[in-house]
Amino acid sequence: MTEILVIYYSRHGATAELARQVVRGVESVAGASARLRTVPAISTVAEATEQAVPESGPPYATHDDLRECGGLLLGSPTRFGNMAAPLKHFLDGTSAVWLNGALDRKPAGVFTSTGSLHGGQESTLLTMMVPLLHHGMYIVGLPFTAAAMNRTRTGGTPYGASHFAATRGDARLSDDERELAQLLGRRVAEVAVAVAGGRG
Repeated sequence: MTEILVIYYSRHGATAELARQVVRGVESVAGASARLRTVPAISTVAEATEQAVPESGPPYATHDDLRECGGLLLGSPTRFGNMAAPLKHFLDGTSAVWLNGALDRKPAGVFTSTGSLHGGQESTLLTMMVPLLHHGMYIVGLPFTAAAMNRTRTGGTPYGASHFAATRGDARLSDDERELAQLLGRRVAEVAVAVAGGRG
């Protein structure tokens, strides 16, 4: 079984909902399973620490999760056209994983949610890809041959799945956003299963 790691940070629930749909897509692929993880919030007070285990939801991601995965999907809300600080902080600490090449030649995809339609969804997805490229990962996106890419009036880009929450912070996904998030999970899982089969 090829395990796909889905790591996300979510403040108001929209990115968490995208992550759940991505997991559904992963688990629709024969030979693939999903491991859902989150990252802790960070503080401007360096001495403050989060509990070792979250009060609710999935466990916090570890470097062992990265080493053990056959593929990776990252999700973050948009913060001024970039990923949120908690996810960036987690990625910034992955030098040891990079040094041993644990993610090299594994597939990856990215997803985001934003409060404004032109609030930087695409630049967030693109900047999330940069550390993954440094890790040597294969980047998987979404094709325009997917019907939902041509129907959507909210989220959905060729760079990855997205959700337009509007300023009200609505975590409910549109049907197209849900379909595209599942498709992204499915595509990453399909590549991961194929890559694992080629190595076996």
